[in-house]
Amino acid sequence: MKLGEWIARHRILILLIGMLLLVPSVIGIVKTRVNYDLLSYLPDTLETVEGQDIMVDEFGTGAFAMCVIDGMPMKDVQKMADEFKQIDHVKDVLWYGEVIDISVPAQMLPDNLRKKFFDGDSQLMVVFYDDTTSSDEAMGALTQMRRIADERCFIGGMTGIVTDIKDLCMQELPVYVVIASILSFIILLLATESYIVPAFFLIGIGVSILYNLGSNFFLGSISYVTQALTAVLQLAVTTDYSIFLLESYEENKKHYPGDREKAMGVAISQTFRSIVGSSVTTVAGFLALCVMTFALGKDIGIVMSKGVLIGVICCVTILPSMILVFDKLIDKTSHKRIIPSLDKISDFIIRHYRMWVLVLLIMAAPALYGSKNVSVYYNIAQSLPDDILSNMANKKLQDTFHMDATHVILLDKDLDRKTKQDIMSEVEKLEGVKSTVSISSLIGPLFPKEMIPGDILEMLESDEHEMGLVVSEYAPATPEVNAQIAKINSIVKTKDPGALVIGEAPMMKDLEDTTNVDLQRVNFLSMAAIFIIILLVFKSISLPFLLVLVIEFAINVNMAVPYFQNISLAFVASIVIGTIQLGATVDYAILMTNRYLAERMAGKPKMESVSIAHRTCILSIITSGMSFFVATFGVSAYSRVDMIGSICTLLARGALVSMASVILLMPAMFIIFDGLIMHTTMGFRKKKAVPADKPALKSR
Repeated sequence: MKLGEWIARHRILILLIGMLLLVPSVIGIVKTRVNYDLLSYLPDTLETVEGQDIMVDEFGTGAFAMCVIDGMPMKDVQKMADEFKQIDHVKDVLWYGEVIDISVPAQMLPDNLRKKFFDGDSQLMVVFYDDTTSSDEAMGALTQMRRIADERCFIGGMTGIVTDIKDLCMQELPVYVVIASILSFIILLLATESYIVPAFFLIGIGVSILYNLGSNFFLGSISYVTQALTAVLQLAVTTDYSIFLLESYEENKKHYPGDREKAMGVAISQTFRSIVGSSVTTVAGFLALCVMTFALGKDIGIVMSKGVLIGVICCVTILPSMILVFDKLIDKTSHKRIIPSLDKISDFIIRHYRMWVLVLLIMAAPALYGSKNVSVYYNIAQSLPDDILSNMANKKLQDTFHMDATHVILLDKDLDRKTKQDIMSEVEKLEGVKSTVSISSLIGPLFPKEMIPGDILEMLESDEHEMGLVVSEYAPATPEVNAQIAKINSIVKTKDPGALVIGEAPMMKDLEDTTNVDLQRVNFLSMAAIFIIILLVFKSISLPFLLVLVIEFAINVNMAVPYFQNISLAFVASIVIGTIQLGATVDYAILMTNRYLAERMAGKPKMESVSIAHRTCILSIITSGMSFFVATFGVSAYSRVDMIGSICTLLARGALVSMASVILLMPAMFIIFDGLIMHTTMGFRKKKAVPADKPALKSR
C-alpha cells in the first residue's frame, strides 16, 4: 500500500526517470548483436561443432559458398574469380582455373575431373570465407559477391541463407510491431471505456519492450527469432496487466471519491499482488525453455522471462503515472463499453456443460494423435520464400549439378595417401554422392605432392588435417541424407577414428537429434513447474490436474491442426509452442478457478459459484485471448520467414483454442469434480460450504 501511494505521489518523477532510461535502452538495442544462424546454437560437445572450430583455427575458413556460373566465357569467369579474391574476408576461390590453366580446353580433361567443375555450359566455383557462416564479415563478403556477379552467377550456401534471413527480418520487424500495435489497439478499444487509455497501455508496454530489448546487451547477442518475437509476445502476454490496473483503479475511485492518488495507490498494490501471481506461470513456461540443450531455448527463455518481469514493473510504475497525469483527459474521452453483456451466453454454456465434456472426449484422441504425428522440418532454407536469392541459387545447384548439400570430411593429414584415396573413392561410390573433391581426386594418387599447386595445398590441407568435399544429391534434413551421412561416418571412422564429417547437412542431422530430446524434456518440465505453482497457489491436489488437463487439451488441438492440414512445421515452432501456450494461457483457467473457489469458500452452492465465476471472468478471458490472438495473427499473416510465421500462427490459434477450452470446459470441470475439489483443497473444511449434492437454499 505505501509503495503504491509513493508511486502515485511521485508520478512526474517516475515518468521522467522512465523517459531517461529509454536512452541507455536504445543504445543497448543498437549494441546488441543479432544472430541469424540457428545452427550456431548447437552444443559445443557435438563433433560437427568441433569440426567447425577446426576449420576456422587450422584452415582459416569457417564457411564456403557454392557458385553456379551459366554460359560465361572463361576469361570473364577468371575476371570474376579475381574480383572475388579481392573482397575482404574471402580466403580462397576454388574453380577450374585454379587447377589447370584456362587455355587447356575442358574437353581434354579426364571425365572424373571435368564433372567436378563442369556440366554442359555451366561450371562450379567454391568460394571460401575466412570466418564463420553467420559472421558479419562472411555475410558482408557474400553481399559484395552478389554485387560483382551478374545474372549468370548463382551463389548458394548457408551464408547466403543467413544473409537473406537477416535482410528479410530487418525489413519486416518494424512492420510486425506496427501490425500488432494497431490490432491490439482495436481490441483494447472494445474492451475498455476510453478512447485514449488504449494508447497509454501501448505506450507503457512499448516502454517495457524497449527496456527488455536494451537489457539484452548484457547477453552479448540474441537470435533473430527471439528479436522478432519479443515485442509481439511481450505485448500479447502483458496487456492483461494493464487492464487489471485500470479496472482496479476505476473501482477504487468509487471507494475513495476525490482522492485519486489514494485510489491509484490501492490499485497499484492490488494489481501488483494479482499480476505477480498471474505472471509466475508465464515466467515458469519461458524458463522451462532454458533447460534445452539447443541453446536457442535459453535465448528465448531468458529474454521473454525478463520481458514479463519488466512488463510487471512498468505496469505498476509507468502506466499508473501516465493515467494520473492524464486522468482528466481520460474522463473526457470515455465511452460506453462496446462489448455487450455475455450473461446469456454464460448461462447457455453452463446449462449444457455435459455437451462440452462430450466434445472433449470425442476430440481428445484425434487431437493427441495429430499433435504427436505432425510433420516437422529442420532445413532452415525451407523457412524462406522460393523467390529469395539463396533458394534460387540452391535450386540452380540442384537442377544443374544435381547437388543439394556439400559435406566436409576432415582426415588426419599424416594418413597415407592411398588410404585417403580409398576413403574418398569409397565415399564417392555411395548412393546419392555425386562427386568428391580432395587433393587426391584433383591430381591423382601417383602425382608427386611437390608438384601440387601451393594454392590447392593451402586450401585443402592444414598442419593437422586434410579436407575433402562430398557433393550430395540429397537435400539437407531429409531421411536420405541422414542415412548417407551415417554411412560416410562409418567409412571414414573405420580407417581414421579421429576423422570428422561436418557441414550444413550433418549439423541439421544433429539439430534434429538434439531438439527431439529437448522437446520431451521441455514439455515435461513446463507442465511440472506450472503444476507445482497451481498446487501452491490454490493449496489443492486436484485443481492442478484439472487446469493443466484443459490447457494441454487445447495445446494438442492446436498442434493437431497442421497435421490434418498436411502442413510441416518449423522445428522451433514445434518445440516452443507447447511451453509458451501453457505458460501464457493457463492464467485464463487460474482466473476463473480463483473466483470459483472464493465463492465456494464463502458458502455459496456449487452451481451458483460456477455461474458467478463464469459470468464475471468470461469477458476478461475473451479480452485477454483476443489480445494475444491479434498481436500474433497479424505477424503470422505478414511474415515471409516461416520460422517466425509458423510460431505466430500456432500462438494465435493457440490463444483462441485455449480461450475456448477454458470458457467451455472449466465450468464442466468444476461441476463434475466439485466434491473432489472440496475434499482435496485446503480451506474448504473450515468453511460452511453447501455440499455439492444438496440444492442451494433460497436465502443464498
